[in-house]
Amino acid sequence: MSAPALHHLELWTRDLTVDEPPFHWLLTTLGWAAERVEGWPEGRIWRHPSGTYIVLEQSEAVRNTRHDRRAPGMNHLALTIADRDALDRLRADAGAHGWRELFSDRYPHAGGEGQTAWYAENPGGFEVEVVATTPTA
Repeated sequence: MSAPALHHLELWTRDLTVDEPPFHWLLTTLGWAAERVEGWPEGRIWRHPSGTYIVLEQSEAVRNTRHDRRAPGMNHLALTIADRDALDRLRADAGAHGWRELFSDRYPHAGGEGQTAWYAENPGGFEVEVVATTPTA
């Protein structure tokens, strides 16, 4: 029997055309493989090498036009990257792919001195935190 772990995370969006491009760029850059499910145009899947996957689905059942990370529910999605050099490259490229940096005045320690991370928000209001597993290259 395997150890307990996250199986998948499903994020709902009002507009897949707004949220898919930033997530696709970020997740594939971080090594998650994109998968398409035939006959399911309103959903996308990215799978980590561990088997965990993230689903982004457009649904008419979504109540708001944009995700509000300050409302009850998920605040942000935290992912990992190899090291500080890779994090710096990701940060430099992210704006061209729809991500707006948060807490830039405190980069790379907005989460505290013991953590090297970058925070950003996409046009749909989803926040991500990308943490360098090795703070320096």
